Amino acid sequence: MTRILVVAPSWVGDALLSQPLLTLLKQRDPGSTIDVLGPGWALPIFRRMPEVSEAIESPFAHGELALRKRLQIGRNMRARNYDRAYVLPNSFKSALAPLFARIPERIGFVGESRHLLLTDARKLDARALPLMAQRFAYLAAPRGAAVEGALPNPRLRVESTERNSLTANLGLVSPSRLVCFCPGAEYGPAKRWPPQYFGELAAALAAEGNTVWIVGSSRESDIGEAIRASSAGVALNLCGRTTLDQAVVLLSAADMVVTNDSGLMHVAAALDRPMVALYGSSSPAFTPPLSARARILKLDVPCSPCFKRVCPLGHFDCMMKLMPGRVLAEIHGLAEIHSHPAT
Repeated sequence: MTRILVVAPSWVGDALLSQPLLTLLKQRDPGSTIDVLGPGWALPIFRRMPEVSEAIESPFAHGELALRKRLQIGRNMRARNYDRAYVLPNSFKSALAPLFARIPERIGFVGESRHLLLTDARKLDARALPLMAQRFAYLAAPRGAAVEGALPNPRLRVESTERNSLTANLGLVSPSRLVCFCPGAEYGPAKRWPPQYFGELAAALAAEGNTVWIVGSSRESDIGEAIRASSAGVALNLCGRTTLDQAVVLLSAADMVVTNDSGLMHVAAALDRPMVALYGSSSPAFTPPLSARARILKLDVPCSPCFKRVCPLGHFDCMMKLMPGRVLAEIHGLAEIHSHPAT
């Protein structure tokens, strides 16, 4: 039995985009065991992936070297007798634990002069592999082989009993038609559709008989409250009331998701929820939601994508000119498609 370690990326969205790699590894070696070494906040995501046997915490702050601690983690993993490691982050430090664990095959992209840490250091051809998911998946193939065909989409497991238990614990009533908003974006405000627009959209959706829940972390509580207030109270602010794992469960109940380009966007895609994804400073050409049920809305203003955390020009046209009425029309179109599937 082949034992594989995957050193995971740090962002929740990137964690989902790494799942096609895991799926391909399993398809090529069904008897393999795949463990993931990743930051604590991403482990709930990996534990819901059917390909993952164990999710192991990498207890490092962003940018922290902690050489002695990495040496200890590597030594602790030696007894697991891994055959191969896939190092997805491009940093020097991310390749240290597999080296210290004495894993014989260590595969990853060239980055930060880490040739000596990897046994198979590959040069990235960004033009041939424009999507992040493709770049991760490329590492699953033998060296020099191309990524062929469509990638498998990410998929997360959620049981109906989990949904029922969580909604009861939160004092929620499961609605007949649920729209979930994901208004956060950890990277920065240039990726966030204005809260007042979310509020206007919530009011319009509620007038049509929909229930609206706002889902996010405690860091987005103020955004959720601004949306609730601008919706005249019809949107329920759940930001900060759930863990990430519980947010996954809530999103699995949604009939529709409206989201910024964020980690929860990729979660909703992996749950196969109908979705309207709003892009401002970032680009769907790099990290789109991997789902056939996703619609992307992005204005082609001249300055977008700029990939900045904050609008460098001050006008924020890429989001300010994307009006709630247009998003509502997109929701209607998407709902029509999925209520009357092609035969």
